Parts: sequence; C-alpha cells; structure tokens
Amino acid sequence: MTPSSDASRHAPGIGSAASSVLPARDYAGTVTADELPDLTTYDGVLFDLDGVLTPTAEVHMHAWQAMFTELFTDWGITPAYTERDYFDYLDGKKRYDGVASLLRSRDVEVPWGEPSDPTTADTVCGIGNRKNVVFERVLRDEGIAPYPGSLALVEKLQAAGVPIAVVSSSKNAEEVLRAAGIRDRFPVVMDGVIAENENLPSKPAPDVFREAARMLGVDPARSVAVEDAHSGVQSAAAAGYGLVVGVDRGVGAATLIASGAHVVVDDLAAFVS
Repeated sequence: MTPSSDASRHAPGIGSAASSVLPARDYAGTVTADELPDLTTYDGVLFDLDGVLTPTAEVHMHAWQAMFTELFTDWGITPAYTERDYFDYLDGKKRYDGVASLLRSRDVEVPWGEPSDPTTADTVCGIGNRKNVVFERVLRDEGIAPYPGSLALVEKLQAAGVPIAVVSSSKNAEEVLRAAGIRDRFPVVMDGVIAENENLPSKPAPDVFREAARMLGVDPARSVAVEDAHSGVQSAAAAGYGLVVGVDRGVGAATLIASGAHVVVDDLAAFVS
C-alpha cells in the first residue's frame, strides 16, 4: 500500500532503537512479504551495490583472488589467500583500505602510494589498481544484470514514491549501475569516488551511510539500509538506521545479525513476493 503521507512512512515500533524492540531474525528460505517489515513505510531505502543490487560481488571475489594469489606466491606470503579473506578483509571496504587490511593480516606493510600509481607499483594503491584491471575486464567482457528480486523491490519502492539511493564503497559503482541498466533509477549514488574526495572512512565507519542519507534528504532513524557485508551492516547500524536488512549472499546470517542486522533474507524478492 502506498503511504498517504511522509509521516506514514515509518513502521510503528521500528526506529532508531529497533535493535531493542525488533528481535533480529533470519528470514532466509521460504518467506512471504507479509512476514517482513513493509519497506514502503519508511522515509527512504538505501542499498549497497555489489552483492545486493548486482552480482558483482562474485566478480570482485574472482578479481581479488586472482590478484592476491599471484602476489602472495611472488612475495612468499603465507598463509595462502582464501575465500574467507574476502569476507573478513575486503568485502564492503574501499579498495585501498581492503588491500591494507588484508596485507596487515599477514604482517605485511607497504607504502600507501597514490591512486595514480601504476599497476606495477608495490604500494597499497598500485596493488589495488592491479585488481581493478581484472575487474574492469570481466565487467566489460561479460556484462552484468541486476538480481531479479532486487530489481523487483526497487520497482515496488519507486511505485510507492519511496526515495532510494546506492551506498557503495566501490569506485566502479557508476560503471556497474550503467552496465546493469539501472543507473537512472537512483537519484543519489554515494560511492568510493565521493568517499575519497570527501575523506570519508570506509565501512564499518558510519560516515558513508550518514552522508548518503543527507544527500537523499532523509533521516537515517526513519530509513532502511540494505547490505550483504558485515562491515556494511556495522556501518548502517552505527549510522543509526531504523532498519538494517542483511542479505545473506555467503557471509552467513549469524554474522550479519551479530553485526547489527535486524532481519536477514537470502533474496530481496522476499519483500515483494
């Protein structure tokens, strides 16, 4: 049902103190929209991109694995890179922060460098740029499409007149949204480029979600954040979002709930079906 006024876009009993009045639940599996909070009752819904709107998280995972496996072999770094490293150190963070975080986990420190560093530079930025070359090639060659359930939810929110935005740590967010054919659906895109220009720290810090809400003109306490990364969930929770929805694409429902998600689903189609 479309809200009759802005004041009605706030589910009773679910606000900035949602964690104390709304028990965290894992809704992964068979579930109907009637069992979940009605997202059209909120002032705004802000989506992470990779792994929430588009399956680009898989492309990122592949690119990181290929790059770090080669780097660790060349540098003699142990233990070897594993898929768990992606979720623990890279997922949801700005590219260079993720590089530094993962290297630090292996007690490796290199100079930070500059974003313009060539891919041959043994700096945090140079290493991050190596990964981006792989990512851009895969995106260009194979393309990308939004998750059907996520697109259905976006369409439902737009039909109800609910403001929506993208909050992504990726500097490739604009390119991904255009490749997926959904850029024009989002009036606000808070991405890694803006975060770097404004010196905003990576998720799990709350800054990017706070700034995105300001850009969209909504109050976080009366809005929804949708995330698939534990660092993103922590960011939205710390920013005071009234409802934090976790989408379990592999990190695990228990991890998302422990990070601050109020509800967890395995597909956003649950909110429309």
